[in-house]
Amino acid sequence: MLTIRYFAGARAAAGVTEEQLPAGQDLTQLIKELGAAHGDGLSRVLLSASFLVDGLAWHDRRAPLPSGATVDVLPPFAGG
Repeated sequence: MLTIRYFAGARAAAGVTEEQLPAGQDLTQLIKELGAAHGDGLSRVLLSASFLVDGLAWHDRRAPLPSGATVDVLPPFAGG
């Protein structure tokens, strides 16, 4: 299983704080699955979001996500 945690605008778009999904996919597949499950609002957020896997920035969207990992979805933040 994977634990998906949403922050800020991603949380608002997903309508949940956290969810569990089956392991065995890469980030590209996960993004498609999340967009299909939660709709266009989250799909738009995911296009510009950053992702942490077990606390580390995950840049290779084709690398398999480790089973048991926590994936944090971080939308762009506005600074001030």
